[in-house]
Amino acid sequence: MTSQLDNYDLKILRELQREGRLATKQVAQRVGLSLTPVYERIKRLEQEGYIDGYHAVLNAERLGRGFIVFCHVKLQKMSGEVVNKFQEWVKGVEEVTECYNVSGAFDFQLKVHAADMKRYHDFLLSVLGAFPGIGSVESTFVMKQVKHSYGIPV
Repeated sequence: MTSQLDNYDLKILRELQREGRLATKQVAQRVGLSLTPVYERIKRLEQEGYIDGYHAVLNAERLGRGFIVFCHVKLQKMSGEVVNKFQEWVKGVEEVTECYNVSGAFDFQLKVHAADMKRYHDFLLSVLGAFPGIGSVESTFVMKQVKHSYGIPV
C-alpha cells in the first residue's frame, strides 16, 4: 500500500530527480526538514516504488553513440506469443535504449543509439532483421535534439 505524497515528499522527489547524487543532508537543507525525517521519507519513497533507482546520465556523443534513430516496428502477426517474444528479445539488444508498445500504424517504437549511419544500417540488417516475425520497419533519424528530459513533472 502506498501513502499519499505531501509537499515535502514532492520537494524531495524534485530535488533527487534534479540531482540524484545529493547527500541526504543536502536534500534536507533544500527542502527545509531535518536529516532524520528526510532519510526516512527517502527510504519510504524508494520502498513504495516512487523512486525506481539512481543513474548517471551519460553523454552519447562523447561515447560514440550520438546517432539517434527512432525505429518503428510492425510485426508480421500480432499475437501474445509473438509480442512477448519480441519484448523479451529487445530487452537484450544493447543498441535499443527505449522500447514502447504503441498504437497506430506500428506495433513498437524503439530508440536506437548508434555510432553513425553505417552502424545503424548494420544493426538494422544483422540485429533487428534477425528477429523472425518483423513485418516492416520505418526509421526516423534525429537531426537535432531540442529537449531531452529524464524527469517527470511532480
